[in-house]
Amino acid sequence: MGRGTEKPFLGVLQLNVVLGIDRLSKRRPDKTGQYLFRDISALVEAGQRIAILGASGQGKSTLMRLLARLDLPDEGSITLHGTPSQGWKPNEWRKRICYVAQQPVMLPGTVEYNLRAVSELHGEPFDRDAAERCMAAVGLGTIDWRKPAAELSGGEKQRTVLVRSLLLAPEVLLLDEVTASLDPASKRAVEQWLNEWAALRGAALLWITHDLEQAKHTSDTVWFMDEGRLLENGRTSDFFRNPVTERARGYIRSSDASKGEDEHD
Repeated sequence: MGRGTEKPFLGVLQLNVVLGIDRLSKRRPDKTGQYLFRDISALVEAGQRIAILGASGQGKSTLMRLLARLDLPDEGSITLHGTPSQGWKPNEWRKRICYVAQQPVMLPGTVEYNLRAVSELHGEPFDRDAAERCMAAVGLGTIDWRKPAAELSGGEKQRTVLVRSLLLAPEVLLLDEVTASLDPASKRAVEQWLNEWAALRGAALLWITHDLEQAKHTSDTVWFMDEGRLLENGRTSDFFRNPVTERARGYIRSSDASKGEDEHD
């Protein structure tokens, strides 16, 4: 089946499929009857690294919230290991599929409390050694865990929230521009650690990013959303070398032009 189709890969036997999306649709909350996106179908395999690309306003974050069961679709269905979302308890689903938002949500209390809280909420033992390894890997190895979380910088909060999710060992990690507030060195450290962590565990990563260079080196698959559809779903190398749709070609040209302007400012 070629790239750019509306139902990529469906109908083909996939032994490693973790997440299935079938004709998922969501209406705009502010415009009754109009769709933000519709009829999105795709499969997510274990270990797959997917970059979700598209201009602002295409519903990429909303799609992630639907996959995390933080919001409900208007039409369509989502399955985890072949079982519809309604057949899973919400806490079990969210332990297996973790969403890390662009704006970090910190709990009142210390850094350590924030790291412990989600594991304990799900009835899992807190793995301090794993937490220390993850914190060091994302550049927070020297942070004082007794420090109030509210006193962390924006980038420190974002990385702490990320580590908190990793400690649940999810099968699918949904990342909504999680490196947008980081300096270049911290950004590279997070990218490297996430790729290593996912490869070790066979976890799938879904990244929303507007950084095309990041998409190129952190993903093996691109989902391109535009015109309320999933217009392209294919290998990252193919997408950047020869996108199928004119909308994707225009998006790449526009992003490259914006990057060139930033470099010359």
